Amino acid sequence: MRLYGLIGYPLEHSYSPVYFNEKFGNLGIGDCEYRLFPLSNLESFKHLPLDYPDLCGLNITIPYKEAIMPFLDKLTAQANQIQAVNAIRILRRGNNIEMLGHNTDAPAFLRSLLPHLESHHNKALIFGSGGAAKAVSYVLRMLRISYLIVSRQKNFSNNEMVSYSDLTPSLINEYPLLINCTPVGMFPHTEEMLPITFEGISPEHLIYDLIYNPLVTRFMAIAQQRGAKTVNGLQMFKYQADLSWDFWNEAEDF
Repeated sequence: MRLYGLIGYPLEHSYSPVYFNEKFGNLGIGDCEYRLFPLSNLESFKHLPLDYPDLCGLNITIPYKEAIMPFLDKLTAQANQIQAVNAIRILRRGNNIEMLGHNTDAPAFLRSLLPHLESHHNKALIFGSGGAAKAVSYVLRMLRISYLIVSRQKNFSNNEMVSYSDLTPSLINEYPLLINCTPVGMFPHTEEMLPITFEGISPEHLIYDLIYNPLVTRFMAIAQQRGAKTVNGLQMFKYQADLSWDFWNEAEDF
């Protein structure tokens, strides 16, 4: 049996076990299982490969995409550039266990964004400053889209960062691509809302919410009422899952 799973906390919102276990069934793979590992802290992470000797790979979600890195033996070049990890490959050589961290969020976000991107979507506001936001900002730099990071804890030494109190209608109107990288509005707290004004949102805006449960967040619903185009994170979730599977099953060692 080959075991895979998801680390994060909490995890009741996750579709990962359903998606992967259906994938295994569709591919005719009978020796794989995917399960949730809700860890309230990372101290217990170091015991997982020992407690589960069949564990071959892991996905990482909120809030550990950055905090997990010191526990790993190596990072891929892309994970090192982004400084966030959402996939881990576990390699066992005798009694030695090595773990390689990778980032599949960035290529998944890129692939899911491109079909919706128009030429005027050349400036973005990124809500959140965690691991998902790092992957998103990495992609925006690739696409030469300028951006500001909106965070509750503004780092005044970072010229790319603003606080929510800085978000005037005119500033929001100036940035036609809005990307939510926070868990605000995610199941089960679906009534929660980003503390922003919607007055500056217009039909020229593209709203991308990385949340996929629910499929339409309050952020998206109100933006739709303003005429904006909206995209949820379901396609990105599927892409990053498939890329994780490819990464776990690469033939080469590391």
